Amino acid sequence: MKIPYYMILFIVFFIPISLVHAMENEDIHKLTIGLIPVENASELQTDAKNFEQYLEAYLQNVEIDIVIPTSYEMIIEGMRFGHIDAAFMDAGSSWISHKKTGSEVIFAEVVNGKINYNSTLYTRFDDNNIQNIHDVVGKKIAFTSITGSSGFIVPMGKIIESNLAEVDTTDFVSIESSLANIFDSYTFAGGYKAALKLLINGNVDVAFASDTAPQNFLTLIEQHKIKSTEIMGSVPSHTFVVSNNLPTHIIKSLSNALINLNYEENNLILKNIYGADALLPTTTKMHIFEFGKYIDTLTGIEDKILNR
Repeated sequence: MKIPYYMILFIVFFIPISLVHAMENEDIHKLTIGLIPVENASELQTDAKNFEQYLEAYLQNVEIDIVIPTSYEMIIEGMRFGHIDAAFMDAGSSWISHKKTGSEVIFAEVVNGKINYNSTLYTRFDDNNIQNIHDVVGKKIAFTSITGSSGFIVPMGKIIESNLAEVDTTDFVSIESSLANIFDSYTFAGGYKAALKLLINGNVDVAFASDTAPQNFLTLIEQHKIKSTEIMGSVPSHTFVVSNNLPTHIIKSLSNALINLNYEENNLILKNIYGADALLPTTTKMHIFEFGKYIDTLTGIEDKILNR
């Protein structure tokens, strides 16, 4: 659903009940905040420094240390042992962190007025044999990657949820063995564009990708060669997560600082980090619970999500 920007300025932030147990009067003099792991971490350093300086100026008397780990596992283990207090994450790692450490989502990123995008089943425009997810069993399939939210996790979760096939999800080898039994063939293409190109060229019958992938990665001529056949489900936007060890009053202060990034005079700091337009207060249950159920179904890919 679309979230009008003006609504963000009128939302009253609330603290999840699971965080209320933290001590109200505990003084915190340093906060360590993790950013989403990226390959070009060096290019993010300047924007990260601006974010760090902004938070220090807003919170006052609290030293801010921004870190960019090489994997989500490092962020989650950091939260488990008290070395990282909060972090930007994607939906999958946020859910795993919530289960493993009790951390809570307190913000969702707003991009182009939305806090989610849709996993979509694509077929060729002239193919009328595949009408929905029930018709993909036994077909040639292109996924994006084993950790792709819209390109694998949601569609496979939907297949299992619909009882279309028995899938052993205990580890990656078991998942791959199950895929070989479900489909005539399958491939992890490596990304949206590659998966959709395989579909256009007739190498596969079905490709899974996001609902915005065709307009972002294909020419107009290529877009007209495929069609969106069925929406698989919603993929939540990136999140901001806090440790359940943080005192409630610190979470409130940090939340106010992040809300202030929605205003024009500070908004560029937020946009420059990952391109989000705004941050919307939310909770783990509201934002990622439904998506999290698909990850729980595919337990064998947790390690791959964390070590991306």
